[in-house]
Amino acid sequence: MATRKITIDVVSDVVCPWCFLGRKRLEAALAMVPDVEAEVRWRPFQLDPTLPPQGKDRQTYMREKFGTGGKIDDIHKQLTQLGEENGIVFDFDAIARAPNTLDPHRVIHWAAQAAPDTQDRMVGMLFSLYFEQGQDIGDHEVLVDAAASVGMDAEVVARLLQSEADKATIREEIDTASRIGVRGVPCFIIDQKYAVMGAQTADVLADAIRQTAEGFEPGISEDR
Repeated sequence: MATRKITIDVVSDVVCPWCFLGRKRLEAALAMVPDVEAEVRWRPFQLDPTLPPQGKDRQTYMREKFGTGGKIDDIHKQLTQLGEENGIVFDFDAIARAPNTLDPHRVIHWAAQAAPDTQDRMVGMLFSLYFEQGQDIGDHEVLVDAAASVGMDAEVVARLLQSEADKATIREEIDTASRIGVRGVPCFIIDQKYAVMGAQTADVLADAIRQTAEGFEPGISEDR
């Protein structure tokens, strides 16, 4: 069977645990459709663009967002279990900062200019640094080291981070996502035709990819 080519634009934020799950499930889904060649492109979204550039203490931030009851613990417990099922070792206790993700999205944008594979590895690196290692991915040193680890020029990235380069571009992309109806993440836009909302299972994603590649409109659920 001839290989069919499609694009998958993933609208995501690197501090969204559901997006980390979504990336892992997308990897599994693509392995289930070997006759489909997918170009995965990561698009920016900010769950909270109002965070200060230096970020905020995460415990304080989470209390402000979810209150002081057991809701946070319940969410973390659910995500930890889902993470184990998908090869992710969430360590929420290790996360000290809630970062503003504008700069991480800039680095992801620059990684795409190197190669789609570099961008995908950059996204995976940032997810792991934040959720599994508790590092502050809003910190420029962390971002430069991460960029170097995926083959980007560390000096160039460091210099760009000190500038205003592509901040407007990232904000425009986020605005575009909002205009086309993206209200939450992850959102998988397949071949610029169909959107799969939420961290769907690999089976659901694989079916949507397969049906889109074959020219059919997939039946899509919006549940996580």
